[in-house]
Amino acid sequence: MTVAPHHARLLRRATAAALVTALLLATAKAVAWWLSGSVSLLAGLTDSLLDGAASLLNLIAVHYALRPADEDHRYGHGKAEALAGLGQALFVGASAVLVGLQALERLRHPEPLGAQALGIAVMLLSLAATLALLLFQRHVVRLTGSTAVRADSLHYRSDLLLNASILLALVLATFGWQRQDAVFGLGIALYILWSAVSIVREAVAVLMDEELAPDVSERMHALACAVPGVLGAHDLRTRISGTRWFVQLHLELPGELSLREAHERCVAVERAIRGEYPRAEVLVHADPRPA
Repeated sequence: MTVAPHHARLLRRATAAALVTALLLATAKAVAWWLSGSVSLLAGLTDSLLDGAASLLNLIAVHYALRPADEDHRYGHGKAEALAGLGQALFVGASAVLVGLQALERLRHPEPLGAQALGIAVMLLSLAATLALLLFQRHVVRLTGSTAVRADSLHYRSDLLLNASILLALVLATFGWQRQDAVFGLGIALYILWSAVSIVREAVAVLMDEELAPDVSERMHALACAVPGVLGAHDLRTRISGTRWFVQLHLELPGELSLREAHERCVAVERAIRGEYPRAEVLVHADPRPA
């Protein structure tokens, strides 16, 4: 089973849009930071640069993950997305450390900010661009369930808070609250670090073949048992690889059925589950139950 062409196009567009957005915002923040000296803007610049690196990694990983299954990778290449998530977490965590160190230094040695109006304008642009990207990523994740795009979206959601915090710090600085810039930078660094931990947890769950949510497994079990002629189901196992779900289960069927009849009921169960969960690839094993 390969990824639907429409979903593949969405994934490629989402990763390309994230990279373009990160590079655009990094350029704007670099100019504003150079003129203002704001540690909050430096935090935003550092984060955007690392976002660009992470999004480039994501683009490459998604391109690889979309390759169809082959003789060496019978379950496809979807786990490349989870590996990209770990790479993103490394970039995001590094940005948190750099921003935190710079904020502590500025707290010890405060400096006045300049070009605050330009900084505020850049942050308004950043908020608008990040929000637009998040809405698109949310649409893509809802349709495809991509681990890589979800991880990308998670750290861009942290960027939304980051940009709002920088904007507030710059506004406060115009009223003479200069030290708040460094305080906000330190708080932002802690939040970014927490985002990195969240990305790692989700990526590791995929790499370790964690089961789907219990309510999903229960629903799949109910769908299987609801197929006419099925007496029961057991040993339902699930895991995720990229945008695909792999499902295995044992069906309990009347022992007197012919091989053809048993096969038809297994196919009916597969269709019932895939009808509600199109991303699922279902493998069914038939167990005879004595009459």
